Amino acid sequence: MRQILAGLLLCSGSVVAAVGCAYATVTIPNPNPSTLLQNNVYYWSDGTVLATDGSVNRENATLDQVPLDVQWDFLAAENTSFYTDPGIDPQGILRAVMHMAEGGSVQSGSTITQQFVKNTYLDQSQTITRKFKELLISAKVGAAMSKQQVLQGYLNTCFFGRQANGVQAASRMYFNLPVQKLNVSQGAFLAAAVNEPSLYQYADSDPKARAQAEKRWSWVLDRMATIGRLTPAQRAKYTAADFPTPTKWTPGSGLHGQTGYLAELARSYLQEHDKNITDKGLSRGGYQIYTTFDRQRTTELNQAVDKVSRQRLDPAHRSVDRNVQIGAASIDPTNGRIVAVYGGPGFDQAHYANNADTSGVPVGSTFKPIVLAAALQHGAVLQPGKPAEPITPDSKFNGDDGIQIKDQQGNYVTDTKDPTGFLHQHNDTNYPWNYIDLRKAMEQSVNTPYVQLGEDVGYRNVATTAEGLGLRAHSLASPSAGFFIGTSTPSAIRMAGAYATFAANGMHTDPYSVAKVTYDGSPLTDFTPPTPLRALPAAVADNVTDVLRGVITRGTGTKAQALGRTAAGKTGTTDDYQSAWFTGYTPQLSTSIALFREDPNHPQLLSLEGVGGLQKVFGGDIPTEIWTQYMHAALVGQPDAPFPTPAPLGPGTNEPGVPSPSPSPSATPPAKKDSTSKRTTVPRRTTTNPTCRHKCH
Repeated sequence: MRQILAGLLLCSGSVVAAVGCAYATVTIPNPNPSTLLQNNVYYWSDGTVLATDGSVNRENATLDQVPLDVQWDFLAAENTSFYTDPGIDPQGILRAVMHMAEGGSVQSGSTITQQFVKNTYLDQSQTITRKFKELLISAKVGAAMSKQQVLQGYLNTCFFGRQANGVQAASRMYFNLPVQKLNVSQGAFLAAAVNEPSLYQYADSDPKARAQAEKRWSWVLDRMATIGRLTPAQRAKYTAADFPTPTKWTPGSGLHGQTGYLAELARSYLQEHDKNITDKGLSRGGYQIYTTFDRQRTTELNQAVDKVSRQRLDPAHRSVDRNVQIGAASIDPTNGRIVAVYGGPGFDQAHYANNADTSGVPVGSTFKPIVLAAALQHGAVLQPGKPAEPITPDSKFNGDDGIQIKDQQGNYVTDTKDPTGFLHQHNDTNYPWNYIDLRKAMEQSVNTPYVQLGEDVGYRNVATTAEGLGLRAHSLASPSAGFFIGTSTPSAIRMAGAYATFAANGMHTDPYSVAKVTYDGSPLTDFTPPTPLRALPAAVADNVTDVLRGVITRGTGTKAQALGRTAAGKTGTTDDYQSAWFTGYTPQLSTSIALFREDPNHPQLLSLEGVGGLQKVFGGDIPTEIWTQYMHAALVGQPDAPFPTPAPLGPGTNEPGVPSPSPSPSATPPAKKDSTSKRTTVPRRTTTNPTCRHKCH
């Protein structure tokens, strides 16, 4: 007997010695790489989640973000002695070992510390070897880390189903709430979901899953009452009728509709403003990106595009209506915030190019207000060798079709494609306008006065004005007569931003899509909103606005009168009808709409002739209809705010040759849609019209 006892003692001593040796030599390993991965969360301007991306759906939360009642939901369900135990539960371990020794499956018998260790440092295999490592590392972790650190790590590494890792992701996936706003009942559901996530994730739709989830949820609340975290009266409030049914979940749902374009736009802005944010870093996740995008206005813009497209386009019966593309952007002029974009049919429709953010579609006559703004600010060289003279909207220029254009030295601009060797600038019609003021030329979108004006103001002055209004230099066309009537290719976002400057009395705020960024909850410093800068004198901006009001009241943009409030804007149609635009604004909102055709398999602009059953497609037609539909919805409830009365600019100068008094056209001109840069050829210089899709915000 003594020999047996001695043998047992020797064996026990050996086991204890072996365990002690193993404990002494084991170290806390590095966390599994997968546990360091999070997702990036993009938020609407109202703080609700817009989209997430990343390889793992996890957004780490600090313990102080998790309501105390929710913390105790998990402790009640998993480990009530958490704050007093050493990180391991000897009795639970003994039960698990006995069960395994009897041939049963490997059981956990796990404390929250052990579960944290398993999630963070080990794999999920069910073996005695892995279990032994778990115990040793758990003991080490229990001694080396605070209880708060362990609980926080546990809550961030649990898997809850619905592809959600961590309590923050679970809170959003099940209840569309940040974890900070969970109540004790919702917390009890999540604490239950950890037990059987593959079943509970369908509690919104599967009766069996719901019944099982209700049972476990009720049990967690009972445990909360048992350990004194809920009073009997509080527990009695939660009956089966109060079960927190999760929001509807569609497995595999991802970026759809406009969300892909919005997330891409914000992501691009992120990397543009902080060069330390790389693709690799974003793939690891952990960023919380608070965008400027307005959920309601984004919906309204999408609805306006869809409604007008359904009414006007018939791709099933009219082949020319296929591959019609629309891009749109809407900006708050007071602060530069991009409130809505329409980028195309959606990522889920395999359309990945963001039509609102593409540089490759010529803007046509919507560029003329920029030429006018440059002329009002810098004046124009009307006589060779003389200083620039002042220009006002009442300055008169020759509006006839086919006139020859002179440069600032008084030389005729050449054109190798013209039989005469010189440029003869054309309008969309041959109506004899004679000498007309710049206001009327803008309203009727007459090309010849603005091409000559542009030459007199000078390419550099016009380009500098365009850049001051936010147009990117790479999107501006090379020097040519066509430059002054719209061969440049800025994006809809940039055009909306330029016109927003007119609306803001000449103060320009660079359009931006991200208001704030945090990483693992800590704010990054490079994302303060842009500062408004004076781009134009107020008198210049307000006079341009006054001219553009006339485009809507009596010019090519009369369809925008359906908005029923004070507005200004400009239509635009380009050479060979390759694109059609309308950009317009009120004091509260500036919106740009672009229409074009492009075969996605052969990325080059196609003619719009015949689209919508129209012989010619002008900016005053489909784009203006979309603009009006959207602006009407987006401005509901806002006052019909007036524009400032423009300050007088003083006397202006006419182009040489204007008769005195200037004759008026002898007849009423034909009904105008919108002029184009059609038949504008490249003079003297080489112009490259880019069709590549550069990024631009």
